[in-house]
Amino acid sequence: MPSAREVFDTLNSDYLRVHKTKEDLFWATYMATSGDDAGFVRAEESYKNFIADPARLALVRDALNGLPSSEGEATRTLRHGLDGWRALIECNVIETDLARQLMSDLIKLEADLFAKHRTHVLRHINEAGAWEDASLGTLGTNLATNRNEAARKSSYDGLMSIERWALENGLIEIVKKRNAFARAQGFANFFDYKVRKNECMSADQLFRILDDFEARTHDANARALRELEQKHGASAIKPWNLRFYKSGDVTRQLDPYLSFGQGLRRWVESFRKLGISYRGATLQLDLLERKGKFQNGFCHAPVPSFYDRNGAWVAGEINFTASAQPDQIGSGARAIATLFHEGGHAAHFSNVTQNSPCFSQEFPPTSMAYAETQSMFCDSLLEDADWLKRYAKNAAGESIPDELIHAKIEADQPFAAWNERGILVVPYFERALYQLADDELNTERLIALARESEQRILGVPSAPRPLLAIPHLLNQEAAASYHGYLLANMAVYQTRAYFEREYGYLTDNPAIGPALAKHYWSPGNSISHDDTLKSLTGESFNAKYLADSCNQTVEQVWHDAQNKMSAAVTRAYPLPGASSLDAHIRIVHGAELIAENRESDEAMCEQFERWIKEHYPATRDDVTRH
Repeated sequence: MPSAREVFDTLNSDYLRVHKTKEDLFWATYMATSGDDAGFVRAEESYKNFIADPARLALVRDALNGLPSSEGEATRTLRHGLDGWRALIECNVIETDLARQLMSDLIKLEADLFAKHRTHVLRHINEAGAWEDASLGTLGTNLATNRNEAARKSSYDGLMSIERWALENGLIEIVKKRNAFARAQGFANFFDYKVRKNECMSADQLFRILDDFEARTHDANARALRELEQKHGASAIKPWNLRFYKSGDVTRQLDPYLSFGQGLRRWVESFRKLGISYRGATLQLDLLERKGKFQNGFCHAPVPSFYDRNGAWVAGEINFTASAQPDQIGSGARAIATLFHEGGHAAHFSNVTQNSPCFSQEFPPTSMAYAETQSMFCDSLLEDADWLKRYAKNAAGESIPDELIHAKIEADQPFAAWNERGILVVPYFERALYQLADDELNTERLIALARESEQRILGVPSAPRPLLAIPHLLNQEAAASYHGYLLANMAVYQTRAYFEREYGYLTDNPAIGPALAKHYWSPGNSISHDDTLKSLTGESFNAKYLADSCNQTVEQVWHDAQNKMSAAVTRAYPLPGASSLDAHIRIVHGAELIAENRESDEAMCEQFERWIKEHYPATRDDVTRH
């Protein structure tokens, strides 16, 4: 019988091997640098089997029961680590042979759908009026920025085509199999299973929160749509027009101030001035659109950060991605948002300082809402007037004008509720989807359900981003989890309110990184999301901050923005505690290395900017320093 120490050490080492094998193949498959789909399926299955093995769970429980009742520091530390493993395996364990077989079937079905999806070509009319192949991100940006209605309609048609394609190429069978798997685990359906596993609450508890938010923001959503119709006519709320008219021409006007090439530099400088450190991690970033590449940003850590049995720090190895087209209007804003969002995830997973890798990973028992709080807090800074004033500059080095910030607020604030309800609609649809009986699951019924959900929550007959075109719904790990983004944003606004009360500002505040590292990142999943919030803010989870923000008027938001910009001009900013992010950063494009910071962050940014200029000469990217 192995000792508790031997059980713990073996779990740590075996997990690192199985997890890294799976993640390396995940990256190669999703970045389209490998066609080894079968190898990825085997690696994914091995990983799932590892974290869901009843025999390992029994071994961990026996090891915990065998620990002495009178504990010194070494025993307490060992118990903490074993408790982490118990929580991880209990959260994922598959108790029956039937459920294990269903999971194996699911992995194969999803891998088959993904392989087909990788070769599925979407097309639309671009800014130049020409038809071109397009990614999800390109379609979405064209919807928001292209002045030609026919071009916007082509992008919407491309998104709509995904729904029928997915349903006719395996998604319906996947939904049935997910439900069968959940029932084999003792749950009514897959949605109930995922909510319990991911957020440690029932679906009814979740919808008490969601229903409350829906009620709080219903009137603001209806008012925004009504005013848009009054201003631009009834056609403004057609799905191919809505994003364009609600943002006006602001995205286009912002473009010179948020150039794509400067995005990397802005991320590095802004995070460094926030006092964020990656604690020696290796970061690999693949930022550009490419045929066959997965079309949604993500962040995964092949090597999770932790302290090993000798107290030595194991720095993380972390990959994150975007799908940007640098010569498209709006691509710079989208790129910087992805860098801040996925860079926030990477900061979190680089700073988990527990004694096992089980505490530093993105799947249950790590709450999705907890994980997304870290990334969404970071990307929320991009909306702040003082951040825009300090970082958004054109090729001549001129700061973004106050009038453009005001125009952005005029465009964005009326639709703040609508944007959050764009997240809210997904769990309403998914819950209804998984409650359908198998004989009701057919293409026409599910498309109709999607439109019914969009009408109810968004107030329009069809959304600019059709529900079944959202990649998360196609992937088992992300499916029935999208509500985590809304729960996270509630926590984000609670966190922002705390820092504003405590310090009076957020942009370039070097106290923020260390505070997040101490209260949110260091514990990993060893404590609950609610406990992290209480640790920093002194309050339990509270949704009112986000609802209150959504319900503000343009005048209120502009007044706050003016105060932020005025204070930023006179503030004496403390110096950052470090001169770098303490990370080895590699910027790749598939198998090609574009830039790295082996020499310095500055050299990396210059390499990246040169590469963008050489490969996308039509871009308006500048080499301005600030």
